[in-house]
Amino acid sequence: MPDKPSASIRKITADDPLAKSANVVANNIAALKAMFPELVTEGANGASVNIDVLKQLVGDRTVTDAEEKFGLNWHGKRRARQLALTPSTGTLRPCPEESVDWDTTQNLFIEGDNLEVLKLLQKSYAGRIKLIYIDPPYNTGNDFVYPDDFQDNIKNYLEITGQAGAGRKLSSNTEASGRFHTDWMNMMYPRLAVARDLLRDDGVLAVSIDHHEVANLRSMLVNLFGEENYVNTFAWVNNLKGRQISAHGAALTHEFIAVWAKNQDLVEEFTVQVEWAKAQMPSAYRGFAYEVMRDAKGEYVLKNQLYNTNSAFNESTRPNLVFNIHFNPKTEEVRTTDIDDPRRFEGFHVIKPHRCNDGKHKYHAWRWGRPKVEQEKDDLAFIVSGDDVRVFTKVRGYATTVLKDLITDISTNEGAKDVESILGSSPFSYPKPLSLMQLLVQSITPNDDDAIVMDFFAGSGTTGHAVIAENAGLNGNRRFILVQLPEVLDPAEKSQKVGADFCDKLKRPRNIAELTKERLRGASSSIKKASPLFKGDAGFRVYKLDTSSIREWQPRREDLSGSVAAGVDHLRPERGDHDLLCELLLKRGLDLCVPIEVKTIAGKRVHSVGAGTLLACLDKRITREDGEPLALGIAAWHKEIGPAGESAIIFRDDAFADDVVKTNVAAILDQHGLKNVRSL
Repeated sequence: MPDKPSASIRKITADDPLAKSANVVANNIAALKAMFPELVTEGANGASVNIDVLKQLVGDRTVTDAEEKFGLNWHGKRRARQLALTPSTGTLRPCPEESVDWDTTQNLFIEGDNLEVLKLLQKSYAGRIKLIYIDPPYNTGNDFVYPDDFQDNIKNYLEITGQAGAGRKLSSNTEASGRFHTDWMNMMYPRLAVARDLLRDDGVLAVSIDHHEVANLRSMLVNLFGEENYVNTFAWVNNLKGRQISAHGAALTHEFIAVWAKNQDLVEEFTVQVEWAKAQMPSAYRGFAYEVMRDAKGEYVLKNQLYNTNSAFNESTRPNLVFNIHFNPKTEEVRTTDIDDPRRFEGFHVIKPHRCNDGKHKYHAWRWGRPKVEQEKDDLAFIVSGDDVRVFTKVRGYATTVLKDLITDISTNEGAKDVESILGSSPFSYPKPLSLMQLLVQSITPNDDDAIVMDFFAGSGTTGHAVIAENAGLNGNRRFILVQLPEVLDPAEKSQKVGADFCDKLKRPRNIAELTKERLRGASSSIKKASPLFKGDAGFRVYKLDTSSIREWQPRREDLSGSVAAGVDHLRPERGDHDLLCELLLKRGLDLCVPIEVKTIAGKRVHSVGAGTLLACLDKRITREDGEPLALGIAAWHKEIGPAGESAIIFRDDAFADDVVKTNVAAILDQHGLKNVRSL
């Protein structure tokens, strides 16, 4: 044991960055300083941005920023933006007993206020989500279930859901309030802002919405994602009979699904399985009775000729796509020449572009350029009839087709039937149909992709059910993350009585999250039974939002001595190892489903998280006799694991018998190259 240890263990307090979610403001300032050092200055109140310098840097010649600008503004927008930037001090607590296949699953169900949960997931899942689908409140005049307290959102959440105090009434948002649209936008904006950062570069956001807020939703998404990243707005014909109780105008037959990309340039075509689409949506997907042929490269079908049918693409607009193709039917050799080149080759048919009938141009353009025609001729089919030759492109992926932006033959009523088939009844109000969500999951997330699908207004859990169902169909690897507020169900309310009674039957608390979990359990069991050969992931881990395990010191004037005594142990006494480990995962940016190994060293349980990325001994007592063998054992295990990067070593701060033990443990670990040693 060293006489003069040079290392020390730094304590993680409530003010430590490791005790908070990602600080978006600090990250933004760091990015600005890295790009434009002269833009950010430090003052008495922290960093500030020089707006005049910013204007000069971007070439803005205006003198003042008070002029009117194009864009969406509403009362509370600045406050909503600030709420999105405020870090969360909460945590997620694991609930293995409410989960399915806890030890092996990669899926997550998180019970809590979705804004706080999204913030907590920033470090672990930023830039990792392929598809975010949400079905938020449609703002039809009912109560909002997501009021935000700008002072203490965790406390606000616990009170609303009855976990602290007796619970309280949700705020009302009737059309008579005068802030009908404003309240809805203030609720949605920060959630969309935080969600955007979770998307992969090729990630997509899809939002179900009706006519009440579709225009405002689009404006918000333009603001957050940029006009250039708009992808589609699907029209979902969910009630072809129409809503006959419409007070005026035409009967409503459809809703919308607005789709935006983080970077549209990286988003591929949305494709759907032809046979599945024909069975689910026969009104929109007819035909497809193609003859399947085979060549040396495999099976293919012929759908379209090579020429572009749009006369706007011609020798004037696309001169590089207007040329002669020469084909030898005996040798199958292909050559190309300029359109006005008179040369002919023996044994070759000359194929000119199709004639244009717009009265202004001679030819339609080809869909392929000359290099592609010559180099990829194996993917062209030449149909010779006398002197006439037609050129078709061979479609290899004939089993799929590009998804249309019109969704038909899937009615709202199907959602209730889906739930009834699993639970025996439907305790949800208007659950989304399983086939609708399967359509989105299938078309936006390729089957060979380990994509993560998120839904932070999980409701009936259809999104999670769809992910498992799609995986089972083609043995896929997608994961899901669902977030749902445990909104209290009141049996006195007619619309909530069925759900409340169902919770009573389950002997679970009366809230929507309990119903969601039960639907997911039923879906998991049903899919395993229906697809016995599917060995993929049909489980989910349950986590619940709560206050951080690291307490802030809150002195009480009337009992200062008691406050000091209570502040000695800054970890909440009711929190166990699993709670602390989960918080460490979140605050260090590790996946919540990362593998965790446990080994007993010197009589203490030591956890290895993520193949040695984090080693944690959370035992409550480390004596002088324990210190040296524990430190040496941890160092030996770390060497055995051999993690690629730097490892963090974590202890309970109050576990050490005294400062000597603490200092010596740090020194021994330091001698073995483990310098990042912290305490909770």
